[in-house]
Amino acid sequence: MLLLFDIDGTLLQGTTQPVGQAMRAALEEVHGVDLSAIRTRIPTAGRTDGEIARAILLDAGVSTARIDALAERVRATCCQLCTRLIPDDLTDAVLPGVRELLDWLSEQEDVTLGLLAGNYEPIARLKLRRAGIGWAFAPGQGAFGSDSEDRAALPAIARRRAGTGEAPHPRRNTVVIGDTPLDIACARADGVRCVAVASGSYTSEALAGADAVARDAVELRQILSGLVRAQIRAGRFIVR
Repeated sequence: MLLLFDIDGTLLQGTTQPVGQAMRAALEEVHGVDLSAIRTRIPTAGRTDGEIARAILLDAGVSTARIDALAERVRATCCQLCTRLIPDDLTDAVLPGVRELLDWLSEQEDVTLGLLAGNYEPIARLKLRRAGIGWAFAPGQGAFGSDSEDRAALPAIARRRAGTGEAPHPRRNTVVIGDTPLDIACARADGVRCVAVASGSYTSEALAGADAVARDAVELRQILSGLVRAQIRAGRFIVR
């Protein structure tokens, strides 16, 4: 099984603010815009860094052509700023039960862990490394906001990286794990399953479109235990 984990609200909590600060500083530095005048609230939950940057810049009156031309500079600047703005120690940001879940998953045969994160890859890996759980996610796996602004495109990218030279990892053995409706939507866009975790800002009711919903990482382990044992019936996960 290929298990693709979101980060914020799923594995970690309280790490979005420094990334947001870095993004705004990068946009002001690269594009020379004054973002203090923007009053529109840009939703960020579940969205990729590139998508968020584009929405902010469009609201500031920056043209699409200029956004596209300078996207790489924005990404590089944002990643560089994050090394300074993200705290060196994020161990307290790890959600309850996550360490135990990752320890357990690392012992399971035929399970590959990957990230499916809206952050640019260097930022995603920096956060997990400083949280002390980066070891669980091997380089070269997963998909990130640096691969595409469109989160719906990320599962297919992650499956391709986890596959062989001849074929991507099969959809039937791929599961997206996240805490927002957009995590569910991106899984549906690629035809893969999704387990939602109500450990972020959305309730279990708001995440009801997933194949299964866990209250937290402890319950998530129960669901994944059933999944790893291939106890899947009629498209629903059976918990044992």
